[in-house]
Formats: sequence, C-alpha cells, structure tokens
Amino acid sequence: MATNKIALVTGGSRGLGRNMALSLAKKGIDVILTYHNNKEEADQVVSMIQSLGQHAAAFQLNAADTKSFNGFIHQVTAHLNAQTGQSTIDFLINNAGTALYAPFMDTTEEQFDEVYNIHYKGVFFLTQKVLPFINDGGRIINISSGLARFAFPGSSAYGSMKGAIEVLTRYLAKELGSRGIAANVVAPGAIETDFGGGHVRDNKETNAHIASVTALGRAGVPDDIGGVVAFLCTEEARWINGQRIEVSGGMNI
Repeated sequence: MATNKIALVTGGSRGLGRNMALSLAKKGIDVILTYHNNKEEADQVVSMIQSLGQHAAAFQLNAADTKSFNGFIHQVTAHLNAQTGQSTIDFLINNAGTALYAPFMDTTEEQFDEVYNIHYKGVFFLTQKVLPFINDGGRIINISSGLARFAFPGSSAYGSMKGAIEVLTRYLAKELGSRGIAANVVAPGAIETDFGGGHVRDNKETNAHIASVTALGRAGVPDDIGGVVAFLCTEEARWINGQRIEVSGGMNI
C-alpha cells in the first residue's frame, strides 16, 4: 500500500506545470501529470520525477474537452488501483491552459470559446469529476494570472476567465470545507516559458517592459512558481484556504 500523497497536475509536461510537478516530487509527493500532444515531453518529466524517488505517470488529456473527462478519470483510477490498491488522490492542480493575445474589438467568438473551454468550463467540470476521488483533507489549487488583477491590452478574454476561476475557487473553499478540502489560487505574473509562443521570454521589448513594472526588477521564471504550489500541498499550508496568492515579484503594484 502506498503511503505517499498523490497530486494530479494538468498540463504538467512543460512550462509551469512541469516545474510544479518536479517541485511536488521534491516534497515527497507522487505525481500524475497530463499532457495534450507531446507524450515524449511528458515521459521525460515522469523519468525526472522517478529519479527523485517518487512514483509518476502521464496521461493524455484535452482539458478543454469535457466529454473526454470520464474516460480520462477511468484511466487514472485504474492506474491508481493497480499501483496503490486505491483510486484516490490528495491534490488537484488545475494548470493546463493556452494563451490568447487579441484586442477586445478583434476577439472572435471562436477564440472566446476556446479560452472559455480550457480555462473555465474545463476546470469547473474536471474538478467536479475528480472530486469524488480526492481524499478528505486534500487540496485544490487553481492557476490564475496577474491579468485577473491588472489589465494588459490584448488579454480581455483570458483575464476574464482567470477572474472567474478566482471566484469559483472561493466557492470551492466554502462548499468543500466540510470535507476538510482547502481550495486556493496561485496567480503567476509574467513568466519566461514557451507559453503564448514564448512571448515573455523571447520578445526583448516585452521582457524589458515587464522588468520595468516589477518591483523585483525582472520577469518571472518557472522556478519562482512551482515551489509555491508545492508548499500549498504541505501540512504547513493547512490553514490557507480560499486565498489568491499572486507570485509576480510585485508586478504593477
């Protein structure tokens, strides 16, 4: 019987999700991660987690396709039963997402629906489907964005969905409290990853502007984020609930 806690990280094969998965493993937590397209990248993360001495597995998931969720959960629970004799996890980290940079006036309904499906509807219903398999006393961590607090032109749809996630998280905290499940938001600032085509990392003007409006004087990197998510899954963080923790180096304060 496994005694390790288990985290499910969506979008855990790259960028921030990869860092979260590795940070969780360093805390002695086993990890199930999802990937959308790149199985090879996901398998690399699984190998890295295993080299840290933790169990890990990767499953394909389109986090925007609610019709696929039952099949996904069946796969994951079958794996858990085979590995541990139980079908439960302890932590759900809703991280999977895509970028959209489009002025309000130019945002199409199709673009809006894509952002809505992955950043709000998908999170809402995946959490609902996974909830029966989260142990009492577990944690839900939803990933938002600094863009839910401050406005950057071109992010109206994405920022709005992240705002919705922040409200949803407070409802989860309230409604799941009877099971001892805490729900919190981690809201990264601008981070140097391949998210949005490497927009923050590779565009010198964007990177310099972010550094100029950030109190600590630089854009963020994945290592700034993963440890915060992992901390929220520790016993030390047990009394943090219904909170939005922005991890942005003091961006736009």
